[in-house]
Amino acid sequence: MKASQFFISTLKEAPADAEIVSHKLMMRAGLIKRLGAGIYSYMPMGLRVIRKVEAIIREEMNRAGGIELLMPLVQPAELWQETGRFEAMGPELMRVKDRHERDFIIQPTSEEVITDIARQELRSYRQLPKNFYHIQTKFRDERRPRFGLMRGREFTMKDAYSFDRDVAAAGLSYDAMYAAYERIFNRFGLVYRAVAADTGAIGGDRSHEFQVIADTGEDAIAYCPTSDYAANVELAECLPLIDERAAPKQALAKTPTTGKATCSSVAELLDLPLSQTVKSLVLASDDKSEGGDISQTTVWLLLVRGDHDLNEIKAGKLPGLKAGFRFATAAEIDTHFGCKPGYLGPVEMKKPVKVIAERTVVNMSDFVCGANEADFHYTGVNWGRDLPEPDLVADIRSAVAGDPSPDGKGVLAIQRGIEVGHVFYLGTKYSAAMNATYLDENGKPQLMEMGCYGIGVTRILGAAIEQCNDARGIRWPAALAPFAVVICPIGYDRSAEVKAAADALHGELLALGIDVILDDRGERPGAMFADWELIGIAQRVVISDRGLKDGQVELQGRAEAEASKLPLADVTATLRQRLGA
Repeated sequence: MKASQFFISTLKEAPADAEIVSHKLMMRAGLIKRLGAGIYSYMPMGLRVIRKVEAIIREEMNRAGGIELLMPLVQPAELWQETGRFEAMGPELMRVKDRHERDFIIQPTSEEVITDIARQELRSYRQLPKNFYHIQTKFRDERRPRFGLMRGREFTMKDAYSFDRDVAAAGLSYDAMYAAYERIFNRFGLVYRAVAADTGAIGGDRSHEFQVIADTGEDAIAYCPTSDYAANVELAECLPLIDERAAPKQALAKTPTTGKATCSSVAELLDLPLSQTVKSLVLASDDKSEGGDISQTTVWLLLVRGDHDLNEIKAGKLPGLKAGFRFATAAEIDTHFGCKPGYLGPVEMKKPVKVIAERTVVNMSDFVCGANEADFHYTGVNWGRDLPEPDLVADIRSAVAGDPSPDGKGVLAIQRGIEVGHVFYLGTKYSAAMNATYLDENGKPQLMEMGCYGIGVTRILGAAIEQCNDARGIRWPAALAPFAVVICPIGYDRSAEVKAAADALHGELLALGIDVILDDRGERPGAMFADWELIGIAQRVVISDRGLKDGQVELQGRAEAEASKLPLADVTATLRQRLGA
């Protein structure tokens, strides 16, 4: 490929609406062009990267036994109504009508369609297991699309779905996909972690996220540097920090804390460690009648240590809160506590509530909490003596650095990550809703066990750039760079010797199947080098009259600070070695 035959469109400055590094560099390097909010055209340079991502995914999915198909972007609403997701998905699901006023959706994912295929085509146990996948455009109507491809509305995703006879077989399919994902991300050349994760709205039980490590990542990952443990902080188990409750040493006292409505301000006023305070959070759950009216409301008081935060995802898995919860209203708080937030606590409440204590809180003694009276807190609070034992003890907080690792092999550290892949064990969530059964050896219908496996193809670009960039631009891993090699001839349009050497090397590399581009635009060296450093080509060869007189050229990897000089005759062999060709 010669640059004059390709399309290169770089910018010195990023558009004003580009917020994060990857968005700025993709716009400047001419990889994408904004069409509308969260909607981008993939320009030729960016599309080359996408195709390389897809090729690696296809090779490893096929190697793992995946079977590629292609499901439609537009799907009939009836399938989504079968599973209840047509209503449950909310405004992110783009709903449309055709000319006959029939309802359709623009797919954000394809569980319903693939389950419909399976229930029609997979009739016997002899046809299982099966794993179907496709790489297709998705659309989610994000409220605030931002960060370029990181949180756009239209994007490309690989999603795969496994169908098995039973739980044991489904576990084997899950393990095979997990291993395939490790191979995929290893080949991408990115630093990543596979972390235990919450299954979220998609449902299911077993779940892992594949997170590309980047300081700008939206997700926090809890991991143990001295073991293999890693989990999203939403799921990371928090062990009790106090092994057993100490005997009371202080008397209960109502202490003035005028104007101090936070644990940190109270701790500062009383000259106590923040870890000696207890934070009170009030939730409510509503039981509804068949007609949808609220028949009963239960108020819950959740207690976490003052230096910790409530984890709403963990709380939402507890008995009584699984069906849904909300934060209590001011009226509900006043009815049960007789006080405004900031001074709430579990001692002498106005009306009884369900009390849930975090694992560490239940072992605390002589702690500080709100007195249910404005401008007052209780000090010297102790379980059993001053208040009854909680109704439930549970892990309801988010992990923090320094917590003991759940595997007992060290302490946790926290780092940021960008989710680019996710594997789920779905069980029978969709097969049951859509009656996707097969006939077993005895001719009896059985529900298929399902798994779901996604990779954000276009999101990989943003995540890779967030991890791999410097002051000059993008530093693609070799496997993802739009071109593996760029030849930069100085004076290509003025020197017959430079032109001949550049053309010969270009032809030789092409013949070997190396993805190379020759910059024949006649640009000045500074402008030419700046373009390719911005775009992020893995290897650059510079050919000049001066170098050729000595029989040498310059070779520089994108991550290298300086170029190396070597004989022109050795360039091809050196490049093949560097690229693993």
